[in-house]
Amino acid sequence: MGNLTEVTIDFERSHLVFPTIIAVVLGLLGLAILIRDRRRIAGSGAYWRTTFAQMDRMRFFGTLGLTLAYFSLMVPVGDIWPNTGMGFLICSIPFVFLSGLLFMHDRTLRQIAPLAIVSVVAPTFVWWLFTYPFFLTLP
Repeated sequence: MGNLTEVTIDFERSHLVFPTIIAVVLGLLGLAILIRDRRRIAGSGAYWRTTFAQMDRMRFFGTLGLTLAYFSLMVPVGDIWPNTGMGFLICSIPFVFLSGLLFMHDRTLRQIAPLAIVSVVAPTFVWWLFTYPFFLTLP
């Protein structure tokens, strides 16, 4: 039995406590919604068939692909320069740019130029803000 005035932190797993609590709460809330609205959910097949028939598949699947690539590449890229946040910065710039291009209707140079500026400035500012004033590490 340990000393009651001694605190021991398992740094290998301590960062998983809060996300686990949030996941359990969200899972329970989702289950409650499924139980409460089971009749409406069961009768919504026609609505979803219409929605899927009319959706913009390129943007939908493009967004899913970009998001998966973004989160999958951030840690391996960050491992090249550990504890610098370069994984976040290097992956965020193309992610913001390509996401913007994906949802842009008219892709003229006049509209792409501000997107290119924002896709460099915004992630760089967030990286700077987390790294220096907040002293937080990014992948």
